[in-house]
Order: sequence, then C-alpha cells, then structure tokens
Amino acid sequence: MASNPVSKLTAEQYLAIERAAEFRSEFVDGEMFAMSGGTNRHSRIQRHLLVELDLALRASACEPFGPDSRVRVSSRAYVYPDVSVVCGERQAVDEDEDVLIDPVAIFEVLSPSTEKYDRGLKFQLYRTIDSLNDYILVNQEEVRVEQYTRHADGTWTFRDYQSPDEELKIDSIGVAIPLRRIYDRVGIQPATG
Repeated sequence: MASNPVSKLTAEQYLAIERAAEFRSEFVDGEMFAMSGGTNRHSRIQRHLLVELDLALRASACEPFGPDSRVRVSSRAYVYPDVSVVCGERQAVDEDEDVLIDPVAIFEVLSPSTEKYDRGLKFQLYRTIDSLNDYILVNQEEVRVEQYTRHADGTWTFRDYQSPDEELKIDSIGVAIPLRRIYDRVGIQPATG
C-alpha cells in the first residue's frame, strides 16, 4: 500500500505564511502550530512584566519585547514567548527585521493548555539559544514564579518564588521585580499558613 508522504515546511515557507497570516503560529520541525488566545489574567501578568521591564531597562542596552515578537530558536523552530529581553545591538535574520535571535531572558505565563509545552519541548528548544541566560515561568493561578538561570559552565539552577513580598532577581539584565507588581490586580489571593 502506498502512503502519501507528509511534506514539511521550510523555515522560509513558514515565515512567508506567518508574515501574511492574521493569527500567529509557531513553527517546530517543519510544522506550524496555531497559538491559542489567553485569559485576562494572563494578559495582565504579561503587561505587568513588560511595563516593569521597560521601566527598569530604559537606560540600559537591553529592551523587552512582547508576545507579538517572534524568536528564532534555530532553523527548525520559531516561537512566540510571552515576553523576551534582548541586550545589545539587535541582529536580524533577514531584511524584514521581525525576528529576534538573541534573547537573554524569556518569560512564559503558564496557561493550563500550554504549561506542559512551556515546561517541556519549549524549554528544551530555548536551552539551545546560546544567548539565553534566564527562563522564567509565571503562574497565573497562584503567586508563583519559577526561574531557571544558566551559568557560564552550562549548568542551570532553579529558584522558586512564592510570596508577593519577594523580588524576582534577574542578574543577566540587572533587574529585580517585586512579585507584588507582577500580580497587581490579577485577583490571586496569597496562600495563607
């Protein structure tokens, strides 16, 4: 029995389709995956991160980018982090200059539908980005921020923040953000006990 081979897209084909598309899609190993919409809680957290980073990085060589900024992980993967930070002169993939290739910090706001992907394959892909020093997962169901930091020897350490009184410290970009500001008006009650 003959089977029809599945044709995979090239990165160039993906970019051409994506640039003309009305909705965003990520690209992994020749396949496009549509992005789902987020909740108001997700949007607030994302916006708070962007505002705090923008204010903190104003006088630095680093700049935060929001969820519409595409990141090239490799020639086989293009994704949309919730927030990413690039430092120094931005490098371009092509003349469109609409792809980030050297993020120093990446933030994902966890959603029930994407948490497994954000913790698994997406983090695996992100770890291949040479410039990436911090991968930060922000929970939208409880006050909890998980930070993975890469060190010069290639090892990663983990820090778990669970109190609104703590500060998320991101040494790679010289920023500290109080969790209280990340979760402001999000409607999450701190755990008691």
